[in-house]
Amino acid sequence: NGSGHGERTEKSKIGDKTKASAPSSRWRSFLIRSLSTIFMISLFAFIVYCNHVYVCLLVIFIQIISFKEIVSLGYKKNAERRLPLFRTINWYFLLVTLYYVYGKGLFNHLDPKIIPSHILRALVRYHFFNSFILYTTGFVAFVCSLKEGMYKYQFSQYAWTHITLMLVVGQSNFMINNIYEGLIWFLLPCSLIIVNDITAYIFGFFFGRTPLIHLSPKKTWEGFVGGACCTLVYGFLISRWMANFSWLVCPKTDFTTNIVTCQTDRIFIPRPYRLPSALAAPLISTFGPDAASFEIAPIQFHALSLAAFASIIAPFGGFFASGFKRAFKIKDFGDSIPGHGGMVDRMDCQYLMGLFAYVY
Repeated sequence: NGSGHGERTEKSKIGDKTKASAPSSRWRSFLIRSLSTIFMISLFAFIVYCNHVYVCLLVIFIQIISFKEIVSLGYKKNAERRLPLFRTINWYFLLVTLYYVYGKGLFNHLDPKIIPSHILRALVRYHFFNSFILYTTGFVAFVCSLKEGMYKYQFSQYAWTHITLMLVVGQSNFMINNIYEGLIWFLLPCSLIIVNDITAYIFGFFFGRTPLIHLSPKKTWEGFVGGACCTLVYGFLISRWMANFSWLVCPKTDFTTNIVTCQTDRIFIPRPYRLPSALAAPLISTFGPDAASFEIAPIQFHALSLAAFASIIAPFGGFFASGFKRAFKIKDFGDSIPGHGGMVDRMDCQYLMGLFAYVY
């Protein structure tokens, strides 16, 4: 009995230490996540300020890191030792896809001083054919690499690679199209996801009590609703501010770093609005005749639509990623971003949001 009592005492002490360390670990995670978020937002703002070209390079860099993280989930070390060049073929397909998606647009706008104009014209004219030849070269290399006893693994990796290319490069391509329609169509949707993610995390951290979805146990209804409200307010206000800058609203037609200017589209120009008389009367009697009239740019109404999608639908991209991680029994896709996990952990909602912004 004495030894049993002693064991229970030791267990209770360990339990007390665990309970005591839980809050400190939670706050430490909160601090690391907050600092890395501030750094990422600052770096992102700097790149956006630089130019359209640098933003496109950022998107392509994110594509490459995301591809690496997702494809790596299917790798088996024992199998890779028997297939020394097989991973190279996967990366070759990524390069071919990038060439197919971005090559023609790049060749159309490259300076003839870099590549002679007659070569550029040929590259543009035969771009689809060249892409096909490059792809079939990879296909032949894959077939030649098939090894007895490894067929199932190799074919599953082949399919896995192509699905990843479709999800990552395919959706990111729409984000680059948004950039050249005007940086606001890239920056606004991205910032809506960032604000929703931050505010949902804060509301969930301090007020979260009710679980939202079993796929992501840390998500709560309090965070979901609080994040949605903050995102709607942010979108309505920040879109008006962004509309004041021509370098954000003007489309870009080349791959130079020149400052872009244009005639401002009417969607970004504020218009006068007046409340209905039933709503205006009490305001006028209290604050004067100007209280019932105000100016709103049409982009602000569109920002509400984007914000609603960012708050209600885009989070399901994160839930999808959570289910994906559960299937592979991993916590994060990588560890490249302290407090956040991998690149895919941060981009899971952005890909869906970029596609919606393009369609919208």
